[in-house]
Amino acid sequence: MSPDDLAFAGAAAQAEAVRSGEATPTQLVELHLERIARLDPQLNAFRIVCGERARGDAKDVEARLKAGEDLPLAGVPFAVKDATDLAGELTAHGTDAFEGVASEDSEMVARLRRAGAIPVGKTHLPEMAFYGFTESATWGVTRNPWNPQRSPGGSSGGSAAAVASGMVPLATASDGAGSIRIPAASCGLVGMKPTRGRIPLYPDSMLNEDGGHWHGLSTYGCEARSILDSALYFDVTSGGSREPGAPEPPFKPFADFAAEKPGPLKIGTSVKPVTGVVAPIVGAEVIEAVNDTAAILRALGHSTQERDPAWGLLGNNFFARFFRGLRDEVERVPHPERLERRTRTLARMGSMISDGALRSARTKEADDRNRVLALFDDVDVLVMPVMGGTAIGVRQWEGRGALRTINAMGRFYPFCAPWNHLGCPSLALPAGFAGDQMPLSVQLIGPPGEEGRLFSLGAQLEAERGWVEARPPIS
Repeated sequence: MSPDDLAFAGAAAQAEAVRSGEATPTQLVELHLERIARLDPQLNAFRIVCGERARGDAKDVEARLKAGEDLPLAGVPFAVKDATDLAGELTAHGTDAFEGVASEDSEMVARLRRAGAIPVGKTHLPEMAFYGFTESATWGVTRNPWNPQRSPGGSSGGSAAAVASGMVPLATASDGAGSIRIPAASCGLVGMKPTRGRIPLYPDSMLNEDGGHWHGLSTYGCEARSILDSALYFDVTSGGSREPGAPEPPFKPFADFAAEKPGPLKIGTSVKPVTGVVAPIVGAEVIEAVNDTAAILRALGHSTQERDPAWGLLGNNFFARFFRGLRDEVERVPHPERLERRTRTLARMGSMISDGALRSARTKEADDRNRVLALFDDVDVLVMPVMGGTAIGVRQWEGRGALRTINAMGRFYPFCAPWNHLGCPSLALPAGFAGDQMPLSVQLIGPPGEEGRLFSLGAQLEAERGWVEARPPIS
């Protein structure tokens, strides 16, 4: 296997190559460090690269393998989104308003390392993970490997750019309103936003009294190239969450779901977004991607029907949680005066959400769930767009004020946030390419706890569409 082929083989294949003796952890680390050194000056995905640390970790993994440990991610390099703690490194959150280093790994990172994966660096995000693009006054512009004049989305944009370009096979990500799925869609990747509580949020779970984060909107996950890689990641990192209502463990590994056909399913399709203050954007090619996906699913033996969610006033309840979360995040910043004006303004807007208004929004989530999730009485999975078009241009919303930025994001990214509010799993998948040669994407949505079914169905689509073979020009 050539170095490029090995770099794009994916996490599961790399781990198998290590276990079979075809590659060593040291070789994988050196391969990806070389790619980072060569490609990242063009993309600006990494805030920091931990080369010597990764080399030391590779030797440790080799010793563990020699001692007979079973390591499902043996020697696989991964990147850590810079909103997640990696012991001994600053967690910058896309700004220079934080100081000091993390005393321990986040629980998710610790589990990856116990499984034999090796962190090679930390990736950029927009300031405080607030935006659907990865640009900041402190760290500059992160670019999309399919076209450097396009954004990789946000907030997990650095992670997505790193995976799409083959600088790493896996990268951690988080999603409070689309921040896993939007970068996956922008960069032609697989991005699962899991059921609320599937992966422990520690130490972020300590920030809210209820054991959640961002008042229950946030989840952890990853950016990956394939369904199997994503499923394996969830097998390694899931379970033991303190969040109320966290799902039961699956009855078999997610990787087994990814290897099996789901059987005939009833599939709903919808291109109807939640309506906000301004009219959403839903491009013709985005609608066609949903229709094409439905046609493929019918050819695979599934039935399809149009089924729009009964959104009601869900948007109001989501935004109360979202804006209050913005305020609460900024309140814990050691040096808020260093934040961009747009970020500080969003926090002030969030301060208008009272404790009573927040409690009301949390209480109304139950009504929203009962109303919207009734659609799963008729269908097993819902297919929707991820965003209104292909990846936005870099600096497209640069210099805009807080309200104009939020309205622009609401127009272009109207399909993701409801599923954070409702706690449902949502899996972003590549769906071909648009006329501008940028990736298209759809998301598969299921009721809480049904990640396994989404992985099974996603694997069928992956086999038909063959997106794992696609490589961007910058690779």
